[in-house]
Amino acid sequence: MVSVPVFLGLDYQDEVIEVNAMGIRGEILASRRCPNSVEAVISAVPPGCRVRGAAIEACCGAADFAEELMKATGWTVDLAHPGFVARMKQNPDKHDFGDARMLADLERVGYLPRVWLAPESIRQLRRVVRYRHQLANERRQVKLRIRALLREERVPKPSARAWTMAWMQWLAEEAALGSESRWVMERHLRRLVDLDREMRHVERRLVMLTRNDPVVLKLLSFKGIGLVTAVTLRAEIGRFDRFRTGKQLARFAGVTPRNASSGKRQADAGLIKAGNPQLRAVLIEAAHRLMRLDPRWAALGAAIRNRSRSGSLAAAAVANRWVRWLFHQMYPVDQAA
Repeated sequence: MVSVPVFLGLDYQDEVIEVNAMGIRGEILASRRCPNSVEAVISAVPPGCRVRGAAIEACCGAADFAEELMKATGWTVDLAHPGFVARMKQNPDKHDFGDARMLADLERVGYLPRVWLAPESIRQLRRVVRYRHQLANERRQVKLRIRALLREERVPKPSARAWTMAWMQWLAEEAALGSESRWVMERHLRRLVDLDREMRHVERRLVMLTRNDPVVLKLLSFKGIGLVTAVTLRAEIGRFDRFRTGKQLARFAGVTPRNASSGKRQADAGLIKAGNPQLRAVLIEAAHRLMRLDPRWAALGAAIRNRSRSGSLAAAAVANRWVRWLFHQMYPVDQAA
């Protein structure tokens, strides 16, 4: 029996999925909106058709659904980069049918901008790592609110450095605040204690999750790399061997300069805007530590700072060079795993 090859475009939503089945010549063989379930998507494929590939935009829940669909059917399911797909559309209109058809057509011609589908273990680790980053951001916001409250009350600054134990004791017991401001401050301080306690719980959880992970253990062996940096690299990068070069990895991490050249003018315009912001922030922080702890990177940072007089530019350049170096250190580890 001859089967007709088809390519599927899946416009994923929380409750429904728009399925577009496209033939090898670009003809639409089926278009159907079905419930958000693997069985419903399988039943939407026309009888006598063989799925050559399926595409779904990377969004919340799409990775789990794609893996579930692959396990149930054996199909090749690719995650598409939503930003690139949006820029490739030639129609300004936005509707589910057009999105599904676009995904199917890109899968058919081989132009789909693919995103790496991380395995379940990496996706679970990402959720814990990102939860820890959310707690750190919340703690930062609480500290900013404390600073704002002190400025509003025009409280003189003490001799102790901010956020040290002595400074926190002064803040809790001696800072000259009004009655209601003191009430607010007590709740801010209580929230800081709760956040610190929760972050310690999360970090213990991360240690448990990665205690036998060879990639994390290797990362921890490098000077200046601690638990948070190591697990963030593991969660956001996943596998180092999915990149071909260290330059490609650095560009994924968002620590490479953006070219702004035109004609005879050759210039950079800061770091590229793409990339995971948490990953880039962790790498920049690691670069600052490396410039203090490692003579090799300290020398590089000092040379760049002497030319540009910018510590931020030196940290970004060190992060870029270090990530490229890291690729060659970690590539064999992933290959051996």
